[in-house]
Amino acid sequence: MVRIIHFIKDWTLPVAIATGAIIYLFFAFIPALDKASVFFAPIFDEMLPLFMFLVLYVTFCKVDFRGLVPVGWHFWIGFSQVLFVAVIIGIISFFYVTGKGLVLLEAILTCIICPCATAAAVVTQKLGGDLEEMTSYTFLSNIICAILIPLCLPLIEKSVNMTFMSAFFLILYKVCLVLVVPMFLAYLTKHIRMLQRFYRWVISVKDLSYYLWGCSLLIVSGTTMKNILHADASVGFLLLIAILVLVVCLVQFAVGRHIGHYFNSTINAGQALGQKNTAFAIWIAYTYMNPLSTVGPGCYILWQNIINSIEIWYYDHTMKRKN
Repeated sequence: MVRIIHFIKDWTLPVAIATGAIIYLFFAFIPALDKASVFFAPIFDEMLPLFMFLVLYVTFCKVDFRGLVPVGWHFWIGFSQVLFVAVIIGIISFFYVTGKGLVLLEAILTCIICPCATAAAVVTQKLGGDLEEMTSYTFLSNIICAILIPLCLPLIEKSVNMTFMSAFFLILYKVCLVLVVPMFLAYLTKHIRMLQRFYRWVISVKDLSYYLWGCSLLIVSGTTMKNILHADASVGFLLLIAILVLVVCLVQFAVGRHIGHYFNSTINAGQALGQKNTAFAIWIAYTYMNPLSTVGPGCYILWQNIINSIEIWYYDHTMKRKN
């Protein structure tokens, strides 16, 4: 039993992903659970944003708001994201890519153009990185995304009907709900005297935001499995998307860590470029691209969290050896 608990602690993210996928498969393929699946589906839909809100609220309670300032690696990571997006857009436009080739490139594009994950700060904290630097870049990344999407998507999907300003403010509105509101409430909790007892309890619970994030991953992985099983494509094509997305994931983490090496921020920069807001990416793909391209960010969820788990395991065992 102790070994099982230690295993779950070491590999929380893959365990959460596997559990969510298995639970969905049970509900999908066992007819006796049809009524239960209909009952629980809207509940899980409402639980996901609640968990994400709690993850950020708990994380922001530990942030030193005076440290939220831009630093050198922010510029280079942002520039790298813009460059990667420009390369994919250039390939699509120059070679007039259509059909399955366009779906593949759109699946890759969604994993590049979407902003840094709001939960990246959680992993950064687990790896001993700088929480304030990571939080600052999360805001910057969302602004970059808000600019890139309305500029780039009409170039590859002629059916996309959006004005720059309407898309820009729509994305900023979503960012405000996801980032600003929990940050504002965390700031109040931290500075209002009558809430200090609750504040001390929140920050005293070790890895609370990390395990809350694991709960959200359980729900997201079930949704991802649903999208993959209902995708109108062959198994071979789905595997091709998964492999290409794995390559993209590894490249982004590697480039981010390489840039961070020059600023003594390897962990922060790697997370900033590699850890993506895949829920937002799925929304982009489903709303503005071929719905099949949602498989790309769905697979990216798996790859980025396997990388995160390996990094966390290595960091924890390194710290244990030092102690």
